[in-house]
Amino acid sequence: MPFYPTPDRDDGYDITDFYGVDPRLGTHGDLVELITVAQDRGMRVIADLVVNHTSDQHPWFRSARASRDSPYRDWYVWRDEPPPGGDQGVVFPDQETSLWQYDEQAGQYYLHRFYKHQPDLDITNPAVREEILRVLGFWLRLGLSGFRVDAVPFLLDTAGAADAAELPDPHDYLRDLRAFLNRRSGSAILLGEVNLPYQETRRFFGDEDGDELTMCFDFIGMQMLYLALARKDPADLVKALRERPAPPEEAQWGTFVRNHDELTLDKLTDAERAEVFRAFGPEETMQLYGRGLRRRLPTMLGNDQRRLRMVYSLLFSLPGTPVLFYGEEIGMGENLAAEGRNAVRTPMQWTNDVNGGFSIADKDQLAAPVVEGEFSPEWVNVAAQRHDSDSLLSWMKLLVRRYRETPELSWGTCTILEHESASVFAHRSDHEGGSVITVHNFSDRPASVTLAVAGSGIGVRAADLLRTGTLEVAPDGLLRVELGPYDCRWLRIVRPGDRVLV
Repeated sequence: MPFYPTPDRDDGYDITDFYGVDPRLGTHGDLVELITVAQDRGMRVIADLVVNHTSDQHPWFRSARASRDSPYRDWYVWRDEPPPGGDQGVVFPDQETSLWQYDEQAGQYYLHRFYKHQPDLDITNPAVREEILRVLGFWLRLGLSGFRVDAVPFLLDTAGAADAAELPDPHDYLRDLRAFLNRRSGSAILLGEVNLPYQETRRFFGDEDGDELTMCFDFIGMQMLYLALARKDPADLVKALRERPAPPEEAQWGTFVRNHDELTLDKLTDAERAEVFRAFGPEETMQLYGRGLRRRLPTMLGNDQRRLRMVYSLLFSLPGTPVLFYGEEIGMGENLAAEGRNAVRTPMQWTNDVNGGFSIADKDQLAAPVVEGEFSPEWVNVAAQRHDSDSLLSWMKLLVRRYRETPELSWGTCTILEHESASVFAHRSDHEGGSVITVHNFSDRPASVTLAVAGSGIGVRAADLLRTGTLEVAPDGLLRVELGPYDCRWLRIVRPGDRVLV
């Protein structure tokens, strides 16, 4: 998440220096050391790229509002009068009523898609585009391996420009970003936040060459997952996966259960959203903007470990790249006393020490208070779970190991399997002659399914990847799987003579 200098009116997303490190967090030297140590341990670091707007305290905007002759005046979008429809498309309806704000010093209105203290940069200005490339190049040089591109559709939106109809396709600029990234670092990625219907999101990957974003978050699949969980029926998730377009060969969908914002449900119908609210956030304090939830998964599921583990097993087995938000690996809860989205942005709980081992600062100096109650560091922390083989952290470690050992899941072709149980989601992943079956029960009742998993033959079996044991596949290729409440299985199809590490 953003570590740049900021007045901190939007949790660091209101930036005053795209090349800096906020002194409250450390220095450039600290950041480079962190990146270096991470790389030494086999990890790569990406950071939020937030270049659709700046803070109103940024030197560019301070100069721009001071004079029409400022070289930065046309780095922002100004109007003498706000265009019609300025009250449409407000991102934070509880905070703002218009996309345009009058500035007394400038004598004009400026565009802000988000908060009024975050004026939008004019992406149609070539000087702004060049500056964004310099920002990318700077951080790549310091060792970053890519960026999560914040609010991509807003970054490319040219609707505020007076000559928008005459401008080139804004996707050309996204291709320029990707080309620049590839020249500077061939292995770096652009992970895009694009919350649009599938066919519109697919455009942000680029053409079949995949020359724009490397990855896009699957917001539709995430929302349908929660609807399926509320109904204890995977049908809506199945429908979404069948409708989801395939990404280009060198690109991928990013699958996720939670992120650092409100759990948006904006693509559900009003009735569907109300259904999810009733199941997972019935109180008004648990909801945000009328479209999302500000809770983490463990609290939404009543801390039911069976159900939690089933959901994360599903996350790692779905086609796409699994993306985790910090704290998910240990089952952290939220702090509903915090404002808005900050409910889920609480300090990481490393130990049961003061401030959860996150900081030795006084409690009132923390950027956000530590979670209290049932999900406090006293009860939920990394140190305790590391030494508990039955902990959620140990389960997550197992999923990560098996995912890395199972290329069928990350590279294979996904086939959703038909069967007789309405509460079970089953699919097969095939890659280079290997097949893995994953089965997940969304219900609190036992279920059993019969799956057509392999061609006919004697001696074919299904080796369980998440527990000890195997199941026999009938000579006609049918496999019977018994599941407990919220149960899950990963089963590799093993034929006679196969050498398989389980």
